[in-house]
Amino acid sequence: MKQPKALIMEGYGVNCEQESGHCIKEAGGIAKRVHINDLLDGHERLRDYQILVLPGGFSFADNLGAGSVWAAKLKHNLGSELMSFIKKKKLIIGVCNGFQAMVRLGILPAINGNYGEQTVTLTANERGRFEDRWVYLRINPKSRCIFTKGIRNLYLPVRHGEGRFLPRDQKVLEALEKNEQVVAWYVNSRGKFAGYPHNPNGSAGSIAAICDPAGRLFGIMPHPEAYNHRICHPRWTRETLPEEGLGMAIFRNAVEYAREHF
Repeated sequence: MKQPKALIMEGYGVNCEQESGHCIKEAGGIAKRVHINDLLDGHERLRDYQILVLPGGFSFADNLGAGSVWAAKLKHNLGSELMSFIKKKKLIIGVCNGFQAMVRLGILPAINGNYGEQTVTLTANERGRFEDRWVYLRINPKSRCIFTKGIRNLYLPVRHGEGRFLPRDQKVLEALEKNEQVVAWYVNSRGKFAGYPHNPNGSAGSIAAICDPAGRLFGIMPHPEAYNHRICHPRWTRETLPEEGLGMAIFRNAVEYAREHF
């Protein structure tokens, strides 16, 4: 497929759809922003797309917990379509609020292929306040994640109040680590594990991103779409930086995979 199509879901407080769509287009794909109601009403169909993007934001004002209402609407209205999308080996990326919705849907981490069972959560930051800062990430080279292929490190912004990653129990955390489903960790500028503010929310195991066992479903708390050009970097006037921001690599990987497989 020359130009894979990505559905960028928007509506009711989702506010990073424009940046997300821009990244898909820059990567060579076709991006269409679709309001959630157009999916619920049948005016648009997931089956017509190869990539689904759940952008960051504050869907439904984070009532009942970040991503909870969004996840409930998707589960009860589009559950079968979503599972069909996954079974056809298509790609899903959820960023920040989108990641929160994915874990509440239970499509991440889907340990042992159990899609639909919630085994982890993203809850209130350990320090009980909103965090808006840039963080360093170390990528797991053993991960099967399609989105992070060839990436070793990232520097991206976080902006959330509920980003603390917690597994249901220690067995879930051990399974994620054993299966190499942990995709990225919060680290300091030297690539070492460290506490606050390097781990901005107190996530267990310093986990910043995970994937499903196949590596086609990806959730990340920091915002790759927010660093798509050098002028997005907080030190762009003081450092020599490449024109393309580091976050673009994630979207290029997705578009290239879809181009090769569909």
